[in-house]
Amino acid sequence: MSANTPQPPLWRQLQATAAVLQAIRHGQSGTAALEAVATPERPGVQALSFEVLRSLGRAQALRRQLAARTPPPAVDALLCVALALLWRKDAARYDAFTLVNQTVEAAKKTPGSKPQAAFINACLRRFLREHDALVTLTDADLVARWNHPAWWIAQLQADWPGHWQSILAASDQPGPMVLRVNVRRTTPTAYLLRLRQAGLAASPLGPSGLVLATPCPVQQLPGFADGWVSVQDGAAQLAAPLLLSGLANRPRLRVLDACAAPGGKTAHLLELADVAVTALDLDPMRCQRIHQTLHRLGLQANVVAADAADVASWWDGEPFDAILLDAPCSASGIVRRHPDIRWLRRPTDIAQLAATQARLLTRLWPLLKDGGRLLYGTCSVFRAEGEQQLTAFLAGHAQALMLPSPGHLLPPDNADKSAPRDNHADDHDGFYYALLEKQAI
Repeated sequence: MSANTPQPPLWRQLQATAAVLQAIRHGQSGTAALEAVATPERPGVQALSFEVLRSLGRAQALRRQLAARTPPPAVDALLCVALALLWRKDAARYDAFTLVNQTVEAAKKTPGSKPQAAFINACLRRFLREHDALVTLTDADLVARWNHPAWWIAQLQADWPGHWQSILAASDQPGPMVLRVNVRRTTPTAYLLRLRQAGLAASPLGPSGLVLATPCPVQQLPGFADGWVSVQDGAAQLAAPLLLSGLANRPRLRVLDACAAPGGKTAHLLELADVAVTALDLDPMRCQRIHQTLHRLGLQANVVAADAADVASWWDGEPFDAILLDAPCSASGIVRRHPDIRWLRRPTDIAQLAATQARLLTRLWPLLKDGGRLLYGTCSVFRAEGEQQLTAFLAGHAQALMLPSPGHLLPPDNADKSAPRDNHADDHDGFYYALLEKQAI
């Protein structure tokens, strides 16, 4: 949206944000729900939606204090949106009475909700009068306190009894915008200078990463359209160099990226070395995203739409020097960037995803040459998708040798200086990495 484009009225943005929340409650991803929002309203609605999702546990607890009976879905969504935006007095985006008035206006203009406008008005004005008492009543509710589902909190308490609070606190903070410099086009030092010339402050992160002081649209990044740089979290940037480590003396490595979309790690492999990469993804539409990523960066790979576990449907019989298995997972490590994930996942998902991960590991391991390396990764903070998965795999595969690996990378809580630091001290999402070498029999 340009500076001269008038902002949509607040009531309309609140109405659209409530619609996004309803869609997520019905199982739709936040990305898909936001794509349904009119283009002029989308940036504002996305910002509001992310803020609401990061305070949804508190908002739902407050709504229960204000209305014992659950209102109709559209009314409940709108009421929770307003409560999520109101409850932090010291960080409110809008004047409280303006927000109440605009929420009531949104109700009047939402089909089926107009008769409930007076109810919404009464609830919100009562909340303003009794704010401190109502917030105190919800403080003992762990879901309200941490804004994650109860089962998620319990799982973190079991997996990380000394760190669960800092993990949850970090997950409620927006992640930084991290760039990966395409070293085939320029250097991090040279690109940092280009950013400064464009008025964008940044600092180095790892061998080819930069962290922007303030996020911005990618169109504002110098040379983005020409493939000079990509957006990729610091933890994700570890994958390609980890996999290629120790294999540099082999000519023209044959590499498999088994779950490749949208192509960031495939591209990083190609930026770092002259390798022949086969990039797989189950979804043909997601394969198009891999093609787009590679085209922008001026890179080439063999992109195949196939189920990596159905080896017979795509493999040519020639083993790989290296395999990157960035396995399907709960995405519990990236909720600071995708706050809808915590409300979409169900407790049963973890076991189902762990079974998929185990199947992929078992099916792909035979495709690796003796002396080759497989990097298993998930963007998860749950041990079932990391340490426990690899412990089970190693127990059943005598040829697999665990090499020095990052293991679980916990997202740092930058507000808590006493929070635990893992073996990658920079700001990053939650990840797990295990690097395996295949020993000759």
